[in-house]
Amino acid sequence: MIKKINTKTIKLIKFYNLINYNLIYNDKAINRYKKDTFEISGEKAENLEKLKKSISDIKNCELKKSANNIVFADGNPKSKIMFIGEGPGSNEDQEGLPFVGRAGALLDKMLASINLDRKNVYITNVVNYRPPENRRPTEEEIAKYLPYLKKHIEIIKPKILVLLGSTALNALIGNEVVISKARGKWIEKQFGKCKTSIIVTFHPAFLMRQPAQKKMAWIDLKMIREKKSKLKI
Repeated sequence: MIKKINTKTIKLIKFYNLINYNLIYNDKAINRYKKDTFEISGEKAENLEKLKKSISDIKNCELKKSANNIVFADGNPKSKIMFIGEGPGSNEDQEGLPFVGRAGALLDKMLASINLDRKNVYITNVVNYRPPENRRPTEEEIAKYLPYLKKHIEIIKPKILVLLGSTALNALIGNEVVISKARGKWIEKQFGKCKTSIIVTFHPAFLMRQPAQKKMAWIDLKMIREKKSKLKI
């Protein structure tokens, strides 16, 4: 009986750690993320550099005109788990890295709840420059960056692809499905030579506005953990 109570208590502690409100509520970027040097093959490193340069060279893009930095990616390029968000915010634009603001702090907690961190996942966004006033990217902007995003996926070759929010869902799966119906299900999809298992969950920024949905995100996170174990990642 004591063992059962302890197990339940541990699960509750983990759950409430995930949904707690102890985030940093200020406008400063979180500077604790340092760019680690991961040893990757010369070909992959070269392909990532070429892709980054191609994005930097995009012409006639309104996003670039108002942005300070390209926000390409963060994490481990060797990882088999890839996360895709919507686009950079003001903190990300300053730092040049994705998810370094309040939503990034929550994403870190979500990763930690399933024994992951930025050293063993790879993170990018649908668009690589900050939309003014943190607005949602337009359909035209998403379409402009989509070929680069698909190439990014093909280079990383994730076995698990996690789409954070409706923008990533609509960009890579389609507009005919809403996130409330799509989340919590595995979708098999191929990008070039990369065949991957996709799962959709809520964006951390949405979860901050709608904390009641964190219990659904926790279900999705457990599915990622189980898939990771099954695939021996």
